[in-house]
Amino acid sequence: MNTILVKTFGGLSKKYYIRQFFFAALMAVLFFWIGSTANKTHPENSMPWRLLVCVPLYPYSRFVYESIIEFIVGDNVFFVNAIMMVIVKIVTMIACLMLAPLIAPIGLAYLYFHHSRKSA
Repeated sequence: MNTILVKTFGGLSKKYYIRQFFFAALMAVLFFWIGSTANKTHPENSMPWRLLVCVPLYPYSRFVYESIIEFIVGDNVFFVNAIMMVIVKIVTMIACLMLAPLIAPIGLAYLYFHHSRKSA
């Protein structure tokens, strides 16, 4: 059982996981702040509790997203408007955060098989 956890949840580099976890936590704090200021009458309902599940899974969902984009784009470089690129980046980050429970299992399965093949 321990090897399954190491091959899946320990499959990403610590640097990558910490970086992605930081952005997920930052977005969660932002959503909490927005919810608490907008919901003054019932502040106990301001915390979207599913974020507690989404934040630790976000690095794995982002890994899946970036792998798909890397497969599609390859080594090509695109020169686009910086404002548009930032908006697209923020939208994809929010989508990966909110859909993390659905996307992350794909990344975890890939990491498990990748590290199983590597160790065999």
